[in-house]
Amino acid sequence: MSRADGRANDQLRPIKFTRNWLNNAEGSVLVEFGNTRVLCVASFTPGVPRWLVGKGEGWVTSEYAMLPRATHTRSDRESVKGKLGGRTQEISRLVGRSLRGIVDMKALGENTIVIDCDVLQADGGTRTAAITGAYVALADAITWAQSKGHIAAGSKPLTQSVAAVSVGIINGKPVLDLCYEEDVSAQTDMNIVCTGDGNFIEVQGTAEGEPFDRELLNQLLDIGAAGCAELTKLQVSALAK
Repeated sequence: MSRADGRANDQLRPIKFTRNWLNNAEGSVLVEFGNTRVLCVASFTPGVPRWLVGKGEGWVTSEYAMLPRATHTRSDRESVKGKLGGRTQEISRLVGRSLRGIVDMKALGENTIVIDCDVLQADGGTRTAAITGAYVALADAITWAQSKGHIAAGSKPLTQSVAAVSVGIINGKPVLDLCYEEDVSAQTDMNIVCTGDGNFIEVQGTAEGEPFDRELLNQLLDIGAAGCAELTKLQVSALAK
């Protein structure tokens, strides 16, 4: 099967991480999945929400948003509307859950890290790009906090890495890392979030048309896990620079 951009079915789009994209943030990275570009910014703050005070644990959370011209036509800012859309809230929570799945909150101490994921340009897979980039920004923010003495130098708040990728079924075949053109035509669309050691944090999958069987599900999980493993290697390489 020929894909829209000529990739093999199990091939990721070109992936790029540009760290320290902002001067003022404790951690920031511009992550690119092909033409999808997401700015992930980690902000470190000593202290925790009041419901965590005194428990000796930290907190990691996330907010997700899209710029008005991230897509082909302009959309209104949700801040102007005065209400967050359901999709925005869902993805914000997904990114937060994915990050908390690989953080030792006691090792983090009573500190808070907020990750802002802003989609500058959308071409499919914005939530998976956000998770993958957010981990890099989070790692940099923790390194900064340790260098400043906010977190004990010998502690290990990160227990794992985390990455995410989209998969889908197009013309009956499983494919990896869907661009927008593929996403809107896929018979099944799925997002897979994996830790660096290959375990799953979250799997979101829906048959848009014809139901899929267990064999296709297994193929989607396999191709998604392999894609996450490749993304993990790219994250490690980016953080080593």
